[in-house]
Amino acid sequence: MYEYIKGTVTDISPEYIVIETGHIGYQIITGNPFSFSSLEGKETKVYLYQHVREDNISLFGFQTSEERYLFKKLLGVSGIGPKSALAIIAAGDPVPLISAIEAEDDVYLTKFPSVGKKTARQIILDLKGKLADVAADQITVQKATKDISDGLPPALEEAVLALEALGYSTRELKKVLPKLEKEVLTSNDYIKLALQLMTK
Repeated sequence: MYEYIKGTVTDISPEYIVIETGHIGYQIITGNPFSFSSLEGKETKVYLYQHVREDNISLFGFQTSEERYLFKKLLGVSGIGPKSALAIIAAGDPVPLISAIEAEDDVYLTKFPSVGKKTARQIILDLKGKLADVAADQITVQKATKDISDGLPPALEEAVLALEALGYSTRELKKVLPKLEKEVLTSNDYIKLALQLMTK
């Protein structure tokens, strides 16, 4: 297992950077290669994670050991692969991410690419209480953002999630929700009624 590589950044592409050391250029996949732009032509240190599959061996690179630690923890979550984990890490400061996990804020987590509600809840289940030591002095556990579907009857919750998937905004759904809550319907009938109310 590689710990880190120290060498000159010789190339930056949309998916990876190349670091040359000992007359060998290493292709290193990073979440945001262009964050290394100011280091092109200069010597730098990149923390590494080697990912091995039957058909491929890849090197993933991180500017800090904390980022690599989070990446490895995310890889251990069911439904999260290297690309998804890297996309989450690439979002920047790990503190808001850890704070969201500690606060069980699945709404925040679903903002990341390839992270749906089910995966967000799995991240919280697997990692809550296991990451705070990464930036313990900076973590603030705030009340989770309330999701519009929280606390609704199962059929209505399913209908609201389906309408969100169709592209209807929270603002639009909040306008018709009070009328929907007065009814006891199947999820399909809730959807039909909501569409009727929103097109009036």
